Amino acid sequence: MHRRTMGRPDVATIRTEWEIKDERFRGIGGDRFVQVLFEGGRWLEGPVYSPAWRSVLFSDIPNDRVLRLDETTGAVGVWRDGAGYANGRTLDRTGRVISCEHGTRSVTRIEPDGTRTVLADAWDGHRLNSPNDVVTRADGTIWFTDPSYGIDTVYEGHAGETETGGCHVYRIGTDGTVTRVADDFDRPNGLAFSADEQTLYVTDTGRRHLRRFSVGTAGDDPALSGGDVIAECDAGGYDGIRLDAAGRIWGAAADGLHCLAPDGTLLGKLLLPEICSNLTFGGPRGNTLFVTATNTLYSLMVNVTGARYPDATV
Repeated sequence: MHRRTMGRPDVATIRTEWEIKDERFRGIGGDRFVQVLFEGGRWLEGPVYSPAWRSVLFSDIPNDRVLRLDETTGAVGVWRDGAGYANGRTLDRTGRVISCEHGTRSVTRIEPDGTRTVLADAWDGHRLNSPNDVVTRADGTIWFTDPSYGIDTVYEGHAGETETGGCHVYRIGTDGTVTRVADDFDRPNGLAFSADEQTLYVTDTGRRHLRRFSVGTAGDDPALSGGDVIAECDAGGYDGIRLDAAGRIWGAAADGLHCLAPDGTLLGKLLLPEICSNLTFGGPRGNTLFVTATNTLYSLMVNVTGARYPDATV
């Protein structure tokens, strides 16, 4: 049951519920109540926080729209309608929005003047499936997952055929070249770099686990090695992931958010009443968790902050 905040009667809340799995999690906490910021979605995904706009952008995929929460007023409105069934997104080092679009089978960028630029829509001459989630690196490369959720049915895009031989992980080089960097996934989904960008974590929702790769170099381009499974999800499969400043991995799961040590040990959970799809750290101090979960956008101020990444080197 929702309660209303005294200061903001328009904002509903639910009591915060933590579950400790490891003593290292005991000091983590935050608000006593989780704020319910928006409940009007069909399947919400892909939150990203913009410090410049004091806003959160997030996707309502089946309704083919991107929504914007104004953090200063609490208002939620449509940022982009007819959004190519956009899913995950991130900001590049200059604050431009990079999105994965199921409907157009592409990774795109919104320029400062509002122009939409297609960064990738094919690999080796074959159309991508339905790019899902995306992260950037200080060297200017862009990394994304490409499962087939957006072409499996018409619910999250347009039904179609896989042309790439499977569901893979890709990198867009600074020259625009698209390179396949991992090809042994079932359904690659969420991904996130460690703060030093030397490690890449990738979830496989189909196999319900989390993998860890080392990021090396191959000539001028970063390459992946390793790929060990470091965690199995005990509630559905891991979807989106983000790291905090201590290197802990926060993963969206069927029962809420799971917090994992860098080696994959489950430390604890933030339990929520809906299947969670994704999360991001935001707010003025980087210590507000914004969570997309089925129909709802939640937020909770916590006593940890999101990982900070290097400035652009190119």
